[in-house]
Amino acid sequence: MTDGKVQPTEREQLRERCEREDVIMFINSCFAATRQNEYYTDLYRTSVSIEFLHRYVLINYRLLYARTLAAGINHFNQQQIIFNLLEAGAPADTKQRTEEGSLIATALRKLPANRVYALFTRLQQNRVNNRRTRAVIKSYLAWRREPEFDAIKYRNKYRAAAAHVHSRLDTELGRFLFERPSQKPYTTPLLNQYRQAQYSAAAIYELPFTVAESLAQKHQIPRDVFLKKIEPKMTAAEKLRLQSTAARTKGVEIEFDLSRAGLTKLALYILSLKQSEHAARAEELQAALEAAADKALTRAPLSLDRVATILDRSRSATGSREKRNRPLAVALAASTLLRRAATEYRAFWTPTQKENPFELLTYATGQTALAEPLLDALEWRPDLIVIVSDGYENDPPQLVDQVARVYRDAIGKAETPEIVHMNPVFDADHYAPRRLGATIPTVGLRDAEDIPIMLGFAKFTAGTATLDELERYLALRVNRMLNSDGT
Repeated sequence: MTDGKVQPTEREQLRERCEREDVIMFINSCFAATRQNEYYTDLYRTSVSIEFLHRYVLINYRLLYARTLAAGINHFNQQQIIFNLLEAGAPADTKQRTEEGSLIATALRKLPANRVYALFTRLQQNRVNNRRTRAVIKSYLAWRREPEFDAIKYRNKYRAAAAHVHSRLDTELGRFLFERPSQKPYTTPLLNQYRQAQYSAAAIYELPFTVAESLAQKHQIPRDVFLKKIEPKMTAAEKLRLQSTAARTKGVEIEFDLSRAGLTKLALYILSLKQSEHAARAEELQAALEAAADKALTRAPLSLDRVATILDRSRSATGSREKRNRPLAVALAASTLLRRAATEYRAFWTPTQKENPFELLTYATGQTALAEPLLDALEWRPDLIVIVSDGYENDPPQLVDQVARVYRDAIGKAETPEIVHMNPVFDADHYAPRRLGATIPTVGLRDAEDIPIMLGFAKFTAGTATLDELERYLALRVNRMLNSDGT
């Protein structure tokens, strides 16, 4: 006993450390993990690893598992957590049950609608139909402002969800979803337009793009004609997604306002262009990237002094077939965001390529060599060094951590700049984004826009914070999420 306080036993300290590391590993994984192929890991290994992580944390740390919904994790893991919580049923503790219910409802309203309806379909297919699940689905369907739009766009999933929970629907909506198609008109304009589009090719241009696209095939409308006429109905995200498709379709050019794209999505779009188009539009694209970074910093302010980044553009930064160029796009977006947030900034790309005034002209090639650019960055003496890499250092292997450790030992911890490794790729073999070593803390990174959050979370992965501090951090995030008016 010291100063009247009972010191924890060695056993209690070990348990606290295990719990802290388990929860941190889980949250860190939820920033980067998806059920998709990665450059080094296939879909099966990734799926097994993620499923195990979720089950383990749900069973052992249910309160913190639910609170992870507020930590800023990616949409895939939010879906997974909500499914597991609903499948497990409500907890016995009233306070915990109320908080979980609020987190689930709030998270659902922030998720894209296509992900929510996919989640409802999964619940229906797995026969998860307890009282809480029914209440959650009914509440979400009642909250939607345009149920007829959802009914058209996600028809099968909407019908499955409504039938699964025996939801009371509007008479016309019920007829549209559950009765055989007929020529009897609807009084709801959108439903009537959809009915007309079944028989008239001209009527499909009044429908949302994704619905009209399938009907265009039914009416055998040429792709170029369809894209030209449906363009006014496209959302900004659809226009961005279809830029490359339109370029391959002769005679079609879809106008797209670059200022409406998010930073990381814009970087992905830029990297999908041909190098010749990069060079021709470099100034325009660079200005759009900087504008997107400024917007991101307005939503999540970040002010830094002297910052250096080490950006991995090795061959593996091309990503997988499903996530083409994503690691490289995150590095490009991160560099743009940190440049705008810092008073002084330098980027060290690796491997070295011919210098170009525009970062967006970069491309992925070669091996991952992080030690040499780290030495260059340390020589510049920044306050913060951010490494954006998938963590597969192979030229030479595992040297960057030794460089950081030796530098810290020689210069002193107080004089060493903070070094954070941000990894956009999940490593299924280690249940977490791959680390560079014990000296450099690693955090998962979904999008570059999340960097302000991840810099705050890095202290937990560095092992300098206690379990109590982590719990307070999550409680604070929960409070912000439940009291925000963003829903």
